[in-house]
Amino acid sequence: MKKIGVLGLQGAISEHLDKLSKIPDVDPCSVKYKEDIAAIDGLIIPGGESTAIGKLICDFNLTEPLKARIKSGMPVWGTCAGMIILAKEITNDPRRHLEVMDINVVRNGYGRQLDSFTTEVSLPALSSEKIPLVFIRAPYVVDVAPQVEVILRVNDNIVACRQNNMLATSFHPELTNDLSFHRYFSEMI
Repeated sequence: MKKIGVLGLQGAISEHLDKLSKIPDVDPCSVKYKEDIAAIDGLIIPGGESTAIGKLICDFNLTEPLKARIKSGMPVWGTCAGMIILAKEITNDPRRHLEVMDINVVRNGYGRQLDSFTTEVSLPALSSEKIPLVFIRAPYVVDVAPQVEVILRVNDNIVACRQNNMLATSFHPELTNDLSFHRYFSEMI
């Protein structure tokens, strides 16, 4: 059984836990404290508000324990705000958070709340069906290091990428009925 945690500080926590509970051999749990980090096999950093999540990571003294586990190979997936939390560079924000993934992101790259949108894509490596994507004030990646694999682009913007044990997506798979990305992350463990 794979124990997958969802960082339970702010954002779409229950939605990710719900999706994970539908995957066989996955035991989902909320992660809030240092001792929780040692007990999981993988972690999702959910979408929400990156400034709030980053502040809470500091307030709960989770920065170093998270960085250590990620650097030692624990799979981690950042969705939307989680992508910003993982990024080494943020084009339009001086704040930095975990700084573990060699990507440069733009916060609110698609604009404000009113500019949020949905679309569907074909991604044969993950699903034989079209995958619905939900973008809510979403970031996107403007630059990646050579060791980062680009998984998906939408409108020429990088919206999903992977570097070793780290996965980042601009969109919110937890807000759809599709389990493709949750299964993909589970298989990284």
